[in-house]
Amino acid sequence: MARSRRFVAVDLGASNGRVLAGDWDGDRFHVQEIHRFDNEPVHEAGHLHWDAAALWTEIKPGLARCAAGAAVSGVGIDTWGVDYALLNREGELLGNPFHYRDRRTDGVTDLVFDRVSRSDLYRATGIQPMPINTLFQLFSMVRDGDPRLDAAATLLPLPNLFSYWLCGRLAAEYTHATTTGCLSVSERRWAVDLMNVLDIPTDIFPPLVEPGTVLGTLAGGCAAEVGMPVRTPVVAVGSHDTASAVAAIPGLDARSAYISSGTWSLMGVLVGEPAIGDLALAGGFTNEGGVGATIRLLRNIPGLWLVQECRRQWEQDGASYGWAELIELAERAEPLRGIVDPDDPALLNPPDMPAAIRAACRRGGEEVPQSAGAVVRCCLESVALSCRATLDDLQALIGHRLEVIRIVGGGSRNALLCQLTADACARPVVAGPVEATALGNLMVQAVAAGEIDDLDSGRAAVAASTTRQTYEPRPGQQWEETLDRLRRTRTRIQAARE
Repeated sequence: MARSRRFVAVDLGASNGRVLAGDWDGDRFHVQEIHRFDNEPVHEAGHLHWDAAALWTEIKPGLARCAAGAAVSGVGIDTWGVDYALLNREGELLGNPFHYRDRRTDGVTDLVFDRVSRSDLYRATGIQPMPINTLFQLFSMVRDGDPRLDAAATLLPLPNLFSYWLCGRLAAEYTHATTTGCLSVSERRWAVDLMNVLDIPTDIFPPLVEPGTVLGTLAGGCAAEVGMPVRTPVVAVGSHDTASAVAAIPGLDARSAYISSGTWSLMGVLVGEPAIGDLALAGGFTNEGGVGATIRLLRNIPGLWLVQECRRQWEQDGASYGWAELIELAERAEPLRGIVDPDDPALLNPPDMPAAIRAACRRGGEEVPQSAGAVVRCCLESVALSCRATLDDLQALIGHRLEVIRIVGGGSRNALLCQLTADACARPVVAGPVEATALGNLMVQAVAAGEIDDLDSGRAAVAASTTRQTYEPRPGQQWEETLDRLRRTRTRIQAARE
């Protein structure tokens, strides 16, 4: 039997972080969550930030606990996209990184579009222009004359800040860098000409590295603190969490669509070249870098957040529902009675989500859900229908039929959502693994260490390490008619916004 090797994945999400140990026995990964901690934003001087020092303080004991159980063969870090840190010439942090929801970017997109048209920006970067993108965050600093930008010597995407603190190397990993809106999607380099037009300093951007690059080994002080040898490799994995998740999907091929399902549903396909034409721009598609020289052509769909917000509101109102209870109530509710557009701006962040959903149904001429079960069913069916609309648009963009949908992440545990997605899309849905992000992180480290040959072999190893469930579409339902209702609702909302 091959000697077991332990790799450590640090997976930072926008609400919590985790440190996981993945023991590779030559055939399978055995994954344990070793340490979990909250990731709470902080308010400083009227702005919203991430507490980088607090995250670092939590990461280190997680690493130490992993090292206490076995020798560690590598460490990799992934986080959400777009956010970044600024360092001075001494390599010191210039204040806490800004949170992507900070209000400093309000109105910035129009100012940028005064200099670069929306379509030109999309063709250059392949990224849907959104205020949260690093490009717009940086331009807000230019507009405000923020002294931190003048003092900055280096910009590091957030996962690479922690990699720097681990091993001392300044670099930006490709998959995360693509989320910034500062990278040329066609040339795979920083979009210097674009940033010059926007007066964003270009000398602060570090060298790019591909996922699977060994950045270095643990710095001496850090190694001593976490109880690991200084020779422990630090690996640039697919450091955008969705890139790691997609890298780990068993069976993902040109005939498959994927959904990374959780608070949001990121639905897309892997392609070799970016789609940056008018159809992709109008359809809300973005081109993010993938592991293995691929592009993740995807659309961001509001997902289980709708139900999460309903549950939170009901709890405030004194009705505490468990998740299993809500799904059971939704299963009992009548199907396809009322649907909403999950992208409706009125559902973005309302003070009372159940009331907002009922109001949206009323505006759309839909049957208004009254019970908790009916509201949850409305949410789940609406998300499933949005996936169907996205599937149709993806097929139009890539020019061929997609035969199967592969769902990973927390939403893959929601059997009702998986079945509704299969029904709405008239495609089999293969659900799992739940821990795709951590597995992708660990798998890229194992490839870098020579334990796994390549990405295809890595996906086969993930398949051997996990179980999945297939949901077949059920015939005889009125999904096509309901899809037409969703499209009419979207047309009405779009007309109202214009």
